Order: sequence, then C-alpha cells, then structure tokens
Amino acid sequence: MSDKLLSMNRITKIFPGVKALSDVRFDLNKGEIHALVGENGAGKSTFIKVLAGVHQPDSGEILLDGAQIIMKDPTTAQKHGIAAIHQHAASYPDLSVAENIFIGHEFMIGPFVNWRKTNSEAKKLLDSIGADIQPQDIVGSLSVARQQLVEIVKALSQNARILIMDEPTAALSKQESEELYAIAKNLRNRGVAIILISHRFEDIFDLADRATVLRDGGYVGTWSIDEIDTNKLVAAMVGRDIGHFFPKKQTQPGDELLRIENLSRTGFFRDVSLSVRAGEIVALTGLVGAGRTEVAETVFGAEQASAGQIYIEGKPVQIHSPNEAMSLGVGLLPEDRQLQGLLMNWSIERNITLPTLKQCARGAFVSSAKEYAMADNLKTRLNIKANDVKTNAEALSGGNQQKVVVAKQLAVQPKILILDEPTKGVDVGSKAAIYEIMSNLAAQGMGILMVSSEMPEVINMADRIYVMREGRISAHFSAKGITQNQILEAAVPLAKAARNTAEREVAS
Repeated sequence: MSDKLLSMNRITKIFPGVKALSDVRFDLNKGEIHALVGENGAGKSTFIKVLAGVHQPDSGEILLDGAQIIMKDPTTAQKHGIAAIHQHAASYPDLSVAENIFIGHEFMIGPFVNWRKTNSEAKKLLDSIGADIQPQDIVGSLSVARQQLVEIVKALSQNARILIMDEPTAALSKQESEELYAIAKNLRNRGVAIILISHRFEDIFDLADRATVLRDGGYVGTWSIDEIDTNKLVAAMVGRDIGHFFPKKQTQPGDELLRIENLSRTGFFRDVSLSVRAGEIVALTGLVGAGRTEVAETVFGAEQASAGQIYIEGKPVQIHSPNEAMSLGVGLLPEDRQLQGLLMNWSIERNITLPTLKQCARGAFVSSAKEYAMADNLKTRLNIKANDVKTNAEALSGGNQQKVVVAKQLAVQPKILILDEPTKGVDVGSKAAIYEIMSNLAAQGMGILMVSSEMPEVINMADRIYVMREGRISAHFSAKGITQNQILEAAVPLAKAARNTAEREVAS
C-alpha cells in the first residue's frame, strides 16, 4: 500500500491581472513533515488556500489517497481531514479549552451539552500530545504557544490527517519552539502528515523530512532535507546565488561607543553590564522574558533605569527620552515594526524623515524637496523595493518595512544602532539584505547591539555575545567557535537546566 497521502498536480490559479500559481506540484506522505518554503509573494498562501478549499484552482488536480477530490469549500477540506494551524490562533478567548476544541461538534444529551464527556474527551486529547493544559482553562489566559496546542488538539478532535502549520514558531520563544517541535514529531510518528510553512531555517532543518520551494508562483523543486543546505535553499528561493547567507565582514573594533554598568530596571532586569565598540556587532540573546528588549528600551530612553549608569563614548549620560538618545547618537529598531516603528498609513518618505524634520526645515516650514531627497537617498542606499518614496508603508512587504525602519534611524546619523529582532517575520531574501546592511554599517565604524533569539544569526553575525537569563547577564562569549548549545545552556533558567541534566542522566 502506498504511503502517498496527498498529490497536487499542475495547480494553476489566476486572479485578475495576476497569475498567482502556475503548474505547481506538491505531494505529501503519511507520517511526513514537508516544508513549503519561498519568499513573500512566492505563492505559498494561495497554494495552501487551494488545498483548504478557500480558492478553487483554474486547472490542476488534487488527489487524496489516490482518488481525485474537488475542494469546493473549507468544510469539504475539513471533512477530508485537512486542518490549518495559523500563527495567530483562531480561538475564542473567553471560552474554555474544552469548549474551543469541540465547538461545532459538541457532545450532547438531548438539547444540552454533556460537559462531563466534553471535558474528559478534551483531557484525553490534550494528554495524547503531552500538553500541560486543563480542559477548564480559559483560552485567553494561555500563552500563544499553549493556544497553538489547543488549535492542534481541535484539529485532532476532527480526525485531521493533514495539518498545515503556518509560521508556527514566529511568536514563540526558543523553549516554546522546542516544545512544539517535540509535539510535531510525535504527531508525525502517529502517522499525521504536516505541511510546514516557515521563514525560520531552524524550523525547516530541525523538523522537515523534505522541502519544496516555490518562487514567483512556480514550482522550483523538492529535496530531501538531508541533501540541501542553507545556501542551496536560499539560492532556490531567491533564484540566484546570493553568496554567503551571513555576509559578516571582518573589522578591527575601534573605540568604545556604548557601555552600561550595573543597569537595573525594577521588575525587569538588574545589574546588567555590557559594552559595544565601533565596528562591532554585539549580540544580546536569551529566552523570551529574560529582559533583553527591556534593556534596549532603557538604553534608548523609552523606559527609565532605576539604577546603574550609561556611558556614550566614555562619558556618563542620563537618557530620559528617545529624543535625548537620538541626540546622543543612539538609534533603535524596535521589535514590533508595525506597532512601534512605523506609521503604516504614512508614506516611506514621511516615516523616514519623521525624526529629522528640523534638518529638512527652511525657517518655520518643512522643505518638501529636502524631505524627498533624504528619503530617496536612503531608499536607494538600503534598496527598499518600492516605485517611489511616496508609497505608503502598509503597501510594502515585511522585509521592506523593516528596511524603512532602519532608514528612519540612519536618517539621524547614529553612532550606535540597537536592532531588536532585526529579521523577525521577514523572508529569506530580506534577511540576507538586512544582514548585508548590518555588516556594511559595522564596517563603516558604527557600533551595533543586536537583540536576537535566532541562534544562527547570533552565531554568524556577532563578534561578541551576551546571554541574559532571568533579568541578568549570565554569560559573555566571543562568537568565534561558539556553539548553540553553549548559548542555550547559559540562557536556560537554573532550575530547568538542573532538571534537564537529571532527566538526561536518568535516560542514560
């Protein structure tokens, strides 16, 4: 009996003026995790919507267990055992876990819900994937990671055979991602097939058995994960060899630009000390909640320290606001570009020049010509893909939005640039472009403090690495020769680290 569960052949989908998919093929085996990868706009979302019955293909066929089926609508897909787990859980936050799992197919006694059976069946499903969640828990009180587990169990309650996991770890910490990996592998071992969509190479190489690449709506190829590496995957996705994915230039560090000594913010972090020199990329990493972003915000003046001292070029300073930070040569790219970094309904030009309106002024009035010239220069310098700087930020891809936030900071000509999760949620081509920008800025003598939870970029882009654990610096490494395990051991809370060690000893 064949292990082939799903075959999608020559799938084409045309929207007015756009050929979103052209002769795309994809297959999925029982008990397989198959990554579907590509840049933003490659056709992944349209392809998945065809499988889920949201869109009808203009041509092509879908075979399930060798028999052709017509996905007329999402209900049809659901009946065939196809379910999607999205990055943002589509749950009802005010209802219990059990209610969310069985909503639409409740256990009934006459006109009433059988709550005893509902809760007991929910508990069985939660236990089956090792989820430490109770059926009576209110979903809105759970972490994003736990809400995703509820979505997985909801799919299993409907006998899902194919799970589509769309950017499942985008909002998760490293520890939460590892827990999700374990559950995904457990489901694979039970015969569930998983289609994995992710921009994170860690997800792809740690989880997937095979990877299929789409580019510009077309099929590029399918590879066993053992026969492709990062550089080959990137080349397939972007259609060209972009050189080394982490283009770190070797620089000779110069004078110290930033130093913080025993910096504390009550309730968030304490006694944090670190330094950044000219020409250096220094990484600040650790688990989510360790205090990394809070340190960055405090140095930038968005929050106030309760103790400690900040030094800029060796001089002690008091930074009470972002304006003061920028006047001292400190820039910040925030973690959430859409909420904190951009005015989405403003143009590229207005976003870039917002912190520097005085430089663009002629007397009491802002010079439109100066604004345009500054924005256009930075658009060209950072290769922001847009027809014109008059284009609104909301019309750009995630990677290009991130470049606009970088341009906004470069407009104030900083000496020190703090980048908080610089490649979060952007596609592979944009990641490579952002790494190139970082490397060039460091080579020009800027000091960069990179806050990141992505281990590959920490290891490959940083000169030195500080690790935070529970609000304190737990380790300081040179990036040369460092391993991911060394960083994670320094990042994991001591109690959990001791428990993991004990579990390994028992297992051995």
